[in-house]
Amino acid sequence: MKHTRRAFSKLAGAGIAATAMPQLSAPAIAQDKPLKIGILAPRSGAAGTAGECGIRAVQWAADRMNKEGGIAGRKFQLVIEEETNPKDTIERFRRLVLQEKVDAVHGLISTGVSLGVAPVAEEEQALLVMWDGTTQDGVKEVMPKSRYVFRSTDNECEAVMASLLAVKYFKGQFKRIAGINPDYSYGRNNWEAFRQILKRYGVEVEVVAEQWPKVGTLDLTSNIAALKAAKPDLIFSSMLFADLPVFMKQGAAAGLFDGTKVVLPAAGWQINQLKKEFMPEGVIFGHNTLYFAYEQGSALQKAFVMDYMDRYKEAPHWEADRAYFALAAYKAGVEAAHKAGGKWPTQDKVSEAMLGVEVESLGGKGRFRKDRIAEQVFYQGPSTNKNQYDFPTLASVDVLQASQLQKPPGSDFWEWIKTAKMPV
Repeated sequence: MKHTRRAFSKLAGAGIAATAMPQLSAPAIAQDKPLKIGILAPRSGAAGTAGECGIRAVQWAADRMNKEGGIAGRKFQLVIEEETNPKDTIERFRRLVLQEKVDAVHGLISTGVSLGVAPVAEEEQALLVMWDGTTQDGVKEVMPKSRYVFRSTDNECEAVMASLLAVKYFKGQFKRIAGINPDYSYGRNNWEAFRQILKRYGVEVEVVAEQWPKVGTLDLTSNIAALKAAKPDLIFSSMLFADLPVFMKQGAAAGLFDGTKVVLPAAGWQINQLKKEFMPEGVIFGHNTLYFAYEQGSALQKAFVMDYMDRYKEAPHWEADRAYFALAAYKAGVEAAHKAGGKWPTQDKVSEAMLGVEVESLGGKGRFRKDRIAEQVFYQGPSTNKNQYDFPTLASVDVLQASQLQKPPGSDFWEWIKTAKMPV
């Protein structure tokens, strides 16, 4: 027999599960026990540093929230499992839900993994609040009517914003463009979005080179040689794993960036590895939903960044914000449903209560739309090496809302990008 949450519920309804504790009601048990929140995040491999940053942030948030009373008066604990390949991560998800009996699962960074886990969460009727890894097939929604799965902002948001900033800061300064992007849907979608936005703004360009290295390729000399031979005025790259610092270092050594504009929509994920010694000035540099040095940031952001940098001796990036946001939105949903019903809420009640509730996260205020996709604040701008760190910061900060950067519920991304009212 397949052991699912629904199968267990049927047994319980028949009186089988209740025989072990006949004197206690389910609500009483729920109120006495601490909440358990499962975490699925990578701790090694290409996305290992991102996963660790998210885990550190959610642990910081849990300590802070528990000191303030927990969630609806109940303390909670984290049960951390590793995100790896889809098959093994699905097994760990089931273990968290069916054996550990967690109240919700947060995490996931890889889109490939989330595409496997999300349908299982719906099947198990288990709340899954994603940090990243938006469940899209390209830019077509795989689960347009999810009930238990809450997704991050669309992956293409940072590419849309970086493309708009390229027009804002570089218009008239480039004619020949080249792209080097990861060879899967994320990289291909971002490159195509960049080209379509240039077209919308009447920027006439010639594509002189396209390079598609596999994720994790650490010898990019042949790709760099091809780019250099093409003599582009601007290079666009949505690389974001450990291969991005490698590309920038090897490219700088080859003189690739001499006199060339550079657009890096997802560079913030590798902020600590992108050293001044090989980073050119004035790169369009994407920090997604958290820019650690944002002077107008909230007291919450400043407290987190100070604690994080003091403890880990490096800057936090957007995965910290995504982890905090997932927890804050879940907390708000539980507490709203608990208050409305006067008792501990079901998964369905929490899921409904999370919709539209605005919460403060590390990078600013955010909420989940009616289609359970996040809307948050995005930060990008031209970079500078004139700072106190050994990596670039932003010379000026452009701030946009996800509502300005991602398609509305139910719409097609490519149709939306042709007609959307752009903020630049």
